[in-house]
Amino acid sequence: MRLIRHCGELDQGHRGCVVALGNFDGVHLGHQAVIGAARFIAAELGAPSAAMTFEPHPRTLFNPAQMPFRLTPFRVKAHLIEALGVDLLMQQHFDAEFATMTAHDFVTQVLVECLAVRHVVVGYDYVFGKARQGTGALLQRMGDEAGFGVTVVPPAVAPTGEVYSSTMVREYLVGGRPADAAQLLGHYWEVEGRVEHGDARGRSIGFPTANLHLGEYQRPATGVYAVRAGVDLGGATVWHDGVANFGRRPTFDKTDETFEVHLLDFNADLYGRHLRVALVDHIRPERRFSGIDELKAQIAADVIEGRRLLACHHFPPSPGPMVRVDPSAR
Repeated sequence: MRLIRHCGELDQGHRGCVVALGNFDGVHLGHQAVIGAARFIAAELGAPSAAMTFEPHPRTLFNPAQMPFRLTPFRVKAHLIEALGVDLLMQQHFDAEFATMTAHDFVTQVLVECLAVRHVVVGYDYVFGKARQGTGALLQRMGDEAGFGVTVVPPAVAPTGEVYSSTMVREYLVGGRPADAAQLLGHYWEVEGRVEHGDARGRSIGFPTANLHLGEYQRPATGVYAVRAGVDLGGATVWHDGVANFGRRPTFDKTDETFEVHLLDFNADLYGRHLRVALVDHIRPERRFSGIDELKAQIAADVIEGRRLLACHHFPPSPGPMVRVDPSAR
């Protein structure tokens, strides 16, 4: 997959592509249906397949004071989209100037003049352009005039009857239901980053942890999780079972949030390494303990429970860019 940040980077062979449009935050199964439709149509037409996403996320521009909400910051999103097999990923810069572009001008200047699209694929609820005036119906009218096709993908519905959506994924994560979020995503929700130095308290009580800064990631419910942790060893990712805690460590009267991961049966130094952490199940909420001994006893119990929960899952032998959901685990 080639990453395109500006129209000037397009080769002539990339023009005339079939493009899926969307923010694709989370790259959930609904997003995968849209991108998959673009790939299918591109194969039929013998054209390049592409996905166009918008960075930074428009919500960041319109409401900069809001709490972090990203399910997949761009680097992670790019990996997930690449796994879907598209030829091109176009990162459209979204700033105050771009936000004033009308829907008509976006179609004319970006889709027609820049990309010379042969076909555009969008989800049923996709809107674009100044004041969100662009819709699938507008795309179809302008496509008829400009000579490109348009497919509006209907809602993709989970077996539970839920429509796949990033909003619902966030609600499940905030509610401490990562397994339900994974059913909408088609993969376990992951956070990734460089392991940072903490206060080494975990090591002092026999449970060393790797600390990650969540940055712009959506905050899940506080508490302890059963996780899969992938350690980047330079060209290969090696996966381990683990337990993670997200919270403010009330036992130690801390107020800053931390995301700490304890890898099971692992004792190598992780400082500075890149770590991926997939939330598989929620073990318990965060709570205050009377002292170190009670905390150590509870962590030991959390490790036992984490092993039990993870043993119920069958993870793929190759991690790829995502840890896929095992349907038999539900």
